[in-house]
Amino acid sequence: MKTLTFKIEINAPKEKVWSLLWDDTTYRKWAAVFCEGTYAVSDWKEGSVIQFLTPNGEGMHSVIEKKKVNEYMAFKHLAMIKNFEIEPVDSATQEWVNAMETYSLTETDGITVLEAKVDTTEKYVVFFNDAFAKALSIIKELSEA
Repeated sequence: MKTLTFKIEINAPKEKVWSLLWDDTTYRKWAAVFCEGTYAVSDWKEGSVIQFLTPNGEGMHSVIEKKKVNEYMAFKHLAMIKNFEIEPVDSATQEWVNAMETYSLTETDGITVLEAKVDTTEKYVVFFNDAFAKALSIIKELSEA
């Protein structure tokens, strides 16, 4: 596994950026860069399950490992989902078990720095480099509007 880090400065308070990150409507807008129609199913509480899904039922079964409102969210990926069913962990999916995805927000003088980190395999480095750059740009655009 390799950890990729992405950062962007946003001219908006961290509370606004946080809201846009995790509100269902705006989450779907920026997450669409990973797969059109992507959405999340969760109660968004620390320790709760969260499923990141595409319209055809593929995605990740994860847990919200840590949540500090307006500052930090950490997801630990536990298993893959296919046809809306959690897949048993096997040799093909084992490498994604316990992969982390985190988002942190720090604000100074009204400028929020959003930092996203994601664990990935070499196979997806190019995809995530492109997708996260686009996703953070969308979050910036929504936050500054």
